[in-house]
Amino acid sequence: MTRAPAAEPKLSQRRIPLAVDPWLLIITGIMIALGLVMMYSASWDVSWRLYGDNNYLLNRQVLHLLVGLGAMAVATWFPLDWLRRIALPLIIVTIAILFAVLAINFGGEYKRAFLGASVQPSEMAKLALVIYLAVWMESKGDRLSEMGYGFWPMVVIVGIVSGLIVAQPDLSAGLTVGLVALTMFYLAGARTLQTIGLVVGGGSVGYLLIRLHSTGAQRWIQFKDGLVDIEKAHYHVQQSLQSFYSGGILGRGLGASRGKFGFLPAPHTDSVYAVIGEELGLIGALLILALFCVFMWRGFRVAVGTQDRLGLLLASGVTFWIGAEALINMSVLLGLLPFAGNALPFFSYGGSSLVTILTGVGFLLNVSRLERAETKKRGYVATFSVSRRDGGRRVSRLGRDRRAQRES
Repeated sequence: MTRAPAAEPKLSQRRIPLAVDPWLLIITGIMIALGLVMMYSASWDVSWRLYGDNNYLLNRQVLHLLVGLGAMAVATWFPLDWLRRIALPLIIVTIAILFAVLAINFGGEYKRAFLGASVQPSEMAKLALVIYLAVWMESKGDRLSEMGYGFWPMVVIVGIVSGLIVAQPDLSAGLTVGLVALTMFYLAGARTLQTIGLVVGGGSVGYLLIRLHSTGAQRWIQFKDGLVDIEKAHYHVQQSLQSFYSGGILGRGLGASRGKFGFLPAPHTDSVYAVIGEELGLIGALLILALFCVFMWRGFRVAVGTQDRLGLLLASGVTFWIGAEALINMSVLLGLLPFAGNALPFFSYGGSSLVTILTGVGFLLNVSRLERAETKKRGYVATFSVSRRDGGRRVSRLGRDRRAQRES
């Protein structure tokens, strides 16, 4: 008697209970530990001058970390199938909150946060949009590249979210959201011409925003002039480069930075990487860069190691988002990009950023618990691959009908 083939297990059943990616977990733990040490080194003077307690900001960051670790644990064990149910309400609530922060702070100089800058909706919006786009793109399947079914709806939703963030104004966060969305759209199977069109269109809009916005225009001019003469660069960039130069190869030593004593703006937030370069030198700065590179490598390995399309898109989006935040922050402080206020993930002070980043890492660990896909499946074309060992499906770049035409 022939036994009928077993039904394919559901997403929630295809899990290895404790098998999160160990390297990803280790890298995250190392960056959390180093982040606390360097944040305290960069912040104790600011903390003393503002609050009369050199441990004040450290204590708050530890509290943020505990909340973030709790959120990461929940995200790690959260059933990914449920994301399909909550994605739409999540993005609606996110848009409502972005509207609310503008309305509440209408007429004020600071329109980015609630509760005295303690809660920044733009940080939460980044993760919310990644989750929504992953679910939405998965639901579109091979029709994602159709103009009226996939392309224009994505432009509208991303335009609304990024537009509300830019209106705060937060140009860097708005451009980051657009960049992450563009990358996910390409990896999900968009046509190359559509991707090029989005790059050109998005780049043109970003350039116009920079040119028309007074702060953005000034930073663009300072960036161009700074490439020729460093003394004409943004003051923040000048002080950052001075810190890197003072650190040399081996650095001044942990806690011995001079730039953090009133010379380097925001040493505990936007400029923490410059403090790292001054105290730990070129070697320390390269170590942090290497940690983020390894993090991105493991994140994309997790993405390409799952046969579930939702998990693939979610892991890819989270990995690229965190990596882009880090690389933009580092590049800005080195004068390689126009000045922007991106935080350095795991290292910069800030509850909204840390909690959101750790939640994203939790979802990345969640995807890593999925069983690895069978390799070398026929009929699929890979968009990208991190390892030569896995030749199976990554992201479909061709619709089923077009693949059939090619094979026939």
